[in-house]
Amino acid sequence: MRLLINKLFLVLSSLSALIGLMFLAWILITLFVKGLGSFHFNLFLNDLIDGGLRNLIVGQFILAGLASFIGIPLGMIAGIYIQEYGQGKYAVFIRDLSDIMMSAPSIVIGAFVYAVIVVPTGGTCGFAGAIALAIMMIPVVINTTDNMLSLVPRELREAGIALGASKYKVIIDIVIKAAKVGIMTGILLAFARIIGETAPLLFTSETSNYFSLDLTQSFPSLTVSIYDLANEPEESSRDLAWAASFILTVLVLVINLTGRFITRNKK
Repeated sequence: MRLLINKLFLVLSSLSALIGLMFLAWILITLFVKGLGSFHFNLFLNDLIDGGLRNLIVGQFILAGLASFIGIPLGMIAGIYIQEYGQGKYAVFIRDLSDIMMSAPSIVIGAFVYAVIVVPTGGTCGFAGAIALAIMMIPVVINTTDNMLSLVPRELREAGIALGASKYKVIIDIVIKAAKVGIMTGILLAFARIIGETAPLLFTSETSNYFSLDLTQSFPSLTVSIYDLANEPEESSRDLAWAASFILTVLVLVINLTGRFITRNKK
């Protein structure tokens, strides 16, 4: 009877995995076929107003880069505090809050930033979009830093202290260096998550058809423009949406594979 139940659940599990892979393959094949059909290198030379995606790609990287500039240091500092200094309720509170933030829907974060930044300032802007993405990035970096530092043997810390090094020197020169590959992988995965987000930017930065570096105004965004172009009646707009989706998918895939390669190479 046990063998029968085991085989039954093995078949069901395999079937569920196969169905999931079939849907994933369907999505990827459709995306690559339609995306490649609309892809041409002039997309990287012209702005959206001229039928290209240059301003959107540059704008998306600027938003994600600024969010990383804000989120990575804050996330690492919090993760280091939890693992190396936190001994009581504050560390538990930060860890629990981080877990809750990781599971929070991105659209809720966008609505929060809209309420506290966009409404008081009177309009959408690039800074608001970057802050929304940074809020999404921080809990991922916190958890990654916390988990990677927990894997560093306590003996390394004790050896550094025994040699007369201060605690912060041990953390910087020994503990973080020992866990740097895992932390870097987590940062890459966090970056891959935010660079493909749309919902937070709908409320905060929106998008623009023109090239802009002014973060105090509505800022060009690849993901938001995909949403807008897909709803346009013109076939050319929908073709641009497919091409932009293809570029974004390839970008996220490359970042994820890079993170996995770094981890595997270290092992």
